[in-house]
Amino acid sequence: MNDSRSEQLRSLSIDRTEDSRRSGVPLAGVAVIALVFAGLGAGGGYLLFGGGNDAPEPARAAQPAVSGERPASTTGEPATSVAVPRSTGLVASGYVVARRQATVSAEISGRIREILFEEGTEVEAGQILARLDDTRARLQLDELNARVNAANARIGALTAQRAEAANVLERAQRLASTNIGSEAAVTAAQSQLSSLNAQIQSARADAAAASVQVQSQQDLIERHVVRAPFAGVVIAKNAQVGEILFPGSAGGGFTRTGVATLVDMASLEIEVDVNEGQIQRVTAGQRVEALLDAYPDWDIPAHVEAIIPTADRSRATIQVRVAFDERDDRILPDMAARVTFVE
Repeated sequence: MNDSRSEQLRSLSIDRTEDSRRSGVPLAGVAVIALVFAGLGAGGGYLLFGGGNDAPEPARAAQPAVSGERPASTTGEPATSVAVPRSTGLVASGYVVARRQATVSAEISGRIREILFEEGTEVEAGQILARLDDTRARLQLDELNARVNAANARIGALTAQRAEAANVLERAQRLASTNIGSEAAVTAAQSQLSSLNAQIQSARADAAAASVQVQSQQDLIERHVVRAPFAGVVIAKNAQVGEILFPGSAGGGFTRTGVATLVDMASLEIEVDVNEGQIQRVTAGQRVEALLDAYPDWDIPAHVEAIIPTADRSRATIQVRVAFDERDDRILPDMAARVTFVE
């Protein structure tokens, strides 16, 4: 029984020599290959887990320095940032306004005949901006000139009559001295001469009055011309040709109260409201740094021009006027601004 079991077990065993012959690779070679791979794996683990500490680190790419910071030290010291100094003090907001701004109009009413400007035009003081229709005024001027000429002509005629009356008086006096003429003739000649002198004086007064009327009418014609009251820039064109200019009205429809809005750009400044509790930090002439919302990176030098000596009870603020130290064409009316009162 035992022999038969032993035979069965041997029949189930694997003949290794037969497999090695069949594969063509000896067992010793397989063992050598396994040892080589084991050595390579051990060397890789050594390099990966600490064996490569002595290897040089790869060069790091240079990073650009941030604005306002000092570049990192090459000696290994940590880099320290240098803050850009900025002014500190009370901050307030306001708007750019013009101290000299006017709606230009004529002193009389009339229909606009001509406009000689556009928005953005720079004008000088006294420059003509518009003309009203002055046809009727010129006709009245011609009539007054005719009255002056008539008064002068009447003066000439009366002067000639006076000369004749003086001759008549002289002749009557000569005849009366020789008892040929009568005293009545002398008296009549004297009365005629006196009357002519009075008429000449009246005619001269009429001529002077007519001359004054002519000057007044000429001034009225000049008032049909709209001129710039000061040098500046036209920021608005408020009327068109054909509309009626009537300064005393409320405007609307085809009626206008002015032809243009003129601003003196040299008078631009900033008006800000400062809280009552902080007004002690503001003094006249104090240095100010202004920033416009349109140019947030532009620090504009300025100073406190005046502190308005009254408070707004509804807002508990006091108005402060800030003047620019220099003029720049980028500064325009009604721009929003923020100011810092340097302390």
